[in-house]
Amino acid sequence: MIAAALALSGCSQISYDFTDSVLPLAAQRFADNDPVETFEGGAPHRYAIHGIDVSKYQGAINWRAAKKSGVSFAFIKATEGGDRVDDRFRHYWREARAAGVPRGAYHFYYFCRPAKEQADWFIRHVPKERGMLPPVLDMEWNHQSPTCRKRPAPAQVRSEMRVFLDRLERHYGKRPMIYTTPDFYERNIAGHFLNETFWLRTVKAHPRVTYPGRNWTFWQYTGTGVVPGISGNTDINVFSGSASDWRGWISANRI
Repeated sequence: MIAAALALSGCSQISYDFTDSVLPLAAQRFADNDPVETFEGGAPHRYAIHGIDVSKYQGAINWRAAKKSGVSFAFIKATEGGDRVDDRFRHYWREARAAGVPRGAYHFYYFCRPAKEQADWFIRHVPKERGMLPPVLDMEWNHQSPTCRKRPAPAQVRSEMRVFLDRLERHYGKRPMIYTTPDFYERNIAGHFLNETFWLRTVKAHPRVTYPGRNWTFWQYTGTGVVPGISGNTDINVFSGSASDWRGWISANRI
């Protein structure tokens, strides 16, 4: 069963959380170089719609092969901070569209630069195109950053997030989604942003276990997936709903 009805306007938060007991068993869609034997709370392969997120580290991608294998959407890294553009963004952006893969762009947030500058940088480099998915704000700690180890207070983090989200919404006409990870979420987001659309990372358990009480629309369930058309490990995600729900969500949320 669907836990909440599909909303067909704007980018409002949606829950399509399926109860495992009423879902049929399903074969795993993609192989994994480091598979999880059992996901606590329910396995991602029970969901109908799968997609990927990519950056320059994926190298050359055969987008038509990826689509043929079952990739239904892609989130492509566009920008980071206020002065970095992913080396392969423009190429991936064109090639995914040519292959007929619905795609959106994401921004990796940098905690040593104002949110407005970062929003303007994203807008400068990501064209507003009819049919693109809503933009994504990627909020996570960068444990390996050589230039910024700053971790602002949670209230400041939330304030800056709102600046970024509001600025992009004004420009693109759709509310951006929020991507986050368990440790960042617990410190900064839990209990807040109740009406936003979330894309959540959790690689050993269902989002209902890792993010209790949080509605979600996309779930990143592995960073070691095997996708035809892509060499090496790939992040794989599912959409929280049926194929019919996906068509409705796409219709309502594409720019």
